[in-house]
Formats: sequence, structure tokens, C-alpha cells
Amino acid sequence: MQENDSPNIVVVGGGTGSFTLLSSLKYYVKEITALVNMADDGGSTGALRDELGVLPPGDVRQCLVALSDSTKVRDLFNYRFDEGTFKGHSFGNLFLSTVEKMTNNFEEAVQIASEALQIHGKVIPVTTDNAQLVLRESNGHEIRGEHKIGHLRLLGERRPHIYLEPEATLTQSGKEAIKCADMVVIAPGNLYGSLAPALVIKGIKEALQKTSAKIIYVCNLVTKPHQTDGFMVHDYASEIERFIGAGVLDYVIYNTDEPTSHLMEKYIHAGEKIIEFDLEVLEGMHYKSIGLPLIAQEIVKPVKGDTIAHERSLIRHDGRAISRQLMSIYFG
Repeated sequence: MQENDSPNIVVVGGGTGSFTLLSSLKYYVKEITALVNMADDGGSTGALRDELGVLPPGDVRQCLVALSDSTKVRDLFNYRFDEGTFKGHSFGNLFLSTVEKMTNNFEEAVQIASEALQIHGKVIPVTTDNAQLVLRESNGHEIRGEHKIGHLRLLGERRPHIYLEPEATLTQSGKEAIKCADMVVIAPGNLYGSLAPALVIKGIKEALQKTSAKIIYVCNLVTKPHQTDGFMVHDYASEIERFIGAGVLDYVIYNTDEPTSHLMEKYIHAGEKIIEFDLEVLEGMHYKSIGLPLIAQEIVKPVKGDTIAHERSLIRHDGRAISRQLMSIYFG
């Protein structure tokens, strides 16, 4: 059930974090836009980029599917081949890449897919520049590629320098979406391998600083081994503001729940730790912090044919709890 008067919300991110939030949020708001990371180069997406020279379709596909209620078409776009020439590829990725090759316009491909899926709201690529994520270590050594960076062992490297090469610019449609939003929600996700590549885009920092929208960050549930070990909620928020500017966040929503032993054993990868919080530190921050039980209890089923399924985090946020909290913030 949607409110007659509901906020215009832009969700920034990509992958599972955005998918989880959008899948629930579409039932609470009428105007919703997914602003999607475009640096993915792993799995099916990476193969298509390498072989066809197309823009990365994977995160866009996930957001399109999340905003659709057409069960059969959702299943079609998510269908992943597990044998033959197309092994590892999802139909949705192939569809987006095919239309991009046909029209030479990725945004048009997204629009056609949006119509096929009859989505609620819009899905907008954060950039249409074909760029690669780069991490530069303090010794000057560079690591290239979102997938590699997302799973890198950052030994002794804290808060690394991350950028896109060549420089990528925020799409005009993305800029307009942020300008017109009531809320901009930075979704949970791999900090350096999913969120950073969306937040270091040229123009997004300025757009977030200029908008009158409330800027809200939904913190991750678990740390990333060898990257954010020991990070607390305020450390994650600090890293987000390192990319978008100090003092930009208005709210930080974080988890206060402890997973059951069953969830710990079944869904939390080795080295992942539930992110802790320091109430005294959070109370001294410029943003308002809101702690809630946010761990979903639903069982996550790996997708057959997904070549990088073993790398994906299996513990999930409760999208409905986040959506209700966002409505509470908006309606006061």
C-alpha cells in the first residue's frame, strides 16, 4: 500500500544492496529512481564488456528486476544459462547488451528493458562513459578493475585512493534526478567495489551538495575481510563522506541486530564480522544516526549458473524495515 503523498527517492548504488532495498521500497513510494554504478567488470558483465565492448549491464539488470512486478519477465531477465556458449550469462545482461549494440545507446537499452519489465520508477546509469575503477596504493602501485578491487587484500592500506579512468561524468538524467529528489539514499554494498565507483563520478559530489534532498546512508551489515576489518558504523559513514564531501550526510541507518547462530553458520563468510557501533561517537556526529534490527531472515538461494555466486555476501538487509524507517523520516 502506497501513501497518497510519498517522497521522491533516489537510491544510489548497485548490486545486491540496491536490489534488496528497491524490491521493498517500490511498495512504499510512487516516485523512485535507481542511480546505478557502472564500473562492474566481474562474471557475465565482465565477459560482455571484454567481448562486445559494451557498458556493464549487470547492476542495471538487478535494479530493473527489483522494480518490476511482472513475475514471468523478472524470471526471464534473471534466467542464467548453465551450459553451452552462453554459460554464466543471464538473459537480462544479454538483452541489454544486444539492444546497446543495436542502438549504440545504453540509456535507450535501459528504457526498452524498463518497458518490457513494466517497472515502477526509473533506472538510470550513473554514467555512460566506459571507465575502469582504479585503486592506487600509498606506494604508487595501481590495481585496476572493480571485481579485483572489491576482493583485494588491502594489507596496511586504509582509506585507499580510488578513481575512474578515464574520468567519468554523471549523466544529465542522474543529475536531474538528484536535484528533484526529496531523499537520496546511498544503499548498502561493497564499499570500495560497488559504492565508491558510483560516488567518485565527476559531478555527483556537487549534485549531492547542492540538492535540497535529505541524504541518507544505509550502512552495511558485515565488514569486508581484509578491507574494512574493525570498521564501525561511523567509519563507514566517514568513508562515504570522503567521497561525497564532509557534512553531506543527514542520516545514517545502521543495524543493531545480532544474527542467530544458524544465520552465522550458514550465511556469513569467513572473516566477515557484524559491524559494531559506538553510541557515544555517533551522538557526536553532525548526522542523525538511527539503529534498527535490519537482518532479514529469508533464506538466500544461490542462482544456478552464476560463476561468482561464491563471492557474493549471503546475509541480507530487511528492505521493509529500511523502507518503513525512510517513510518515518519523511513524514516526521
